[in-house]
Amino acid sequence: MLNKVVIMGRLTRDPEIKYTQSQLPVVTISVAVDRDYAKQSEQRETDFLTVVAWRNTAEFIAKWFHKGSMIVVEGK
Repeated sequence: MLNKVVIMGRLTRDPEIKYTQSQLPVVTISVAVDRDYAKQSEQRETDFLTVVAWRNTAEFIAKWFHKGSMIVVEGK
């Protein structure tokens, strides 16, 4: 079975890199994603999704992204 997700949104806070006991880098980020649709006379809703990245991806995110940055995440 294949489960694939693609998320595009903005970071809600600065990424903070942490390291496991075996020195693997890990970063947890929160991404705000606006829905594409809204009922008439209502505002669009926003979903807040938590994403965890490991190793080189974690280091890349921690180095180049900050609060408010647009990010696209692909994962499973």
